[in-house]
Amino acid sequence: MPALKLISHKLCPYVQRAVIALTEKGVPFERIDIDLANKPDWFLKISPLGKVPVLVVTADDGKEVALFESNVICEYIEETQGGTKLHPQDALARAQARAWMEFGSAILGDLWGLETTTDAATFESKRQAIVAKFARVEAALGEGPFFAGESFSLVDAVFAPIFRYFDVFDELTDLAIFAETPKLRAWRTALEKRPSVTGAVSPDYPKLLRAFLDRHNAHMLKLAA
Repeated sequence: MPALKLISHKLCPYVQRAVIALTEKGVPFERIDIDLANKPDWFLKISPLGKVPVLVVTADDGKEVALFESNVICEYIEETQGGTKLHPQDALARAQARAWMEFGSAILGDLWGLETTTDAATFESKRQAIVAKFARVEAALGEGPFFAGESFSLVDAVFAPIFRYFDVFDELTDLAIFAETPKLRAWRTALEKRPSVTGAVSPDYPKLLRAFLDRHNAHMLKLAA
């Protein structure tokens, strides 16, 4: 098996996807956290977009190959590593799962606006966009406990970091995001208990996220006050 190094940032939800996938597969890896505000030169050389995660794979010939983009990394992990399958075997179900992974990325885009905007109108627009998107997810959920039923999948790995944001947000203010989505609430609870999910971040994650909100003078903090 190739040696794996995951270049990371402590708050990045996209990194968490890869960490969760690797953990679910039982794959050993080295995690290297960097400061995205002061990116090392060696990182910029291997990350075309200057973003994390980057998975550095030592190939059979001893050369290191850098993979970027979280979903690409998750797909590589699924295709090359043993352990539990994180994608459905059926091609159509697998394609649907990939589509919902992309939908999760769209929610993260709205979340970025929710946590960084200083403007009340923009904040409310992002909040409503997230509520609308989660309503679509609610309609797609079955009996649970996970997205595809009994089996944990890459869709769960994508959404677990999304729900983690709200562990911090809920302590600040009631955003009423999940008021009309009982299946989502149950799914969120199931993911919170998953060892791969709880271990995907460091214990200081809540403190770091709160500091991030402070640095951006986030409107959410005004609601909390």
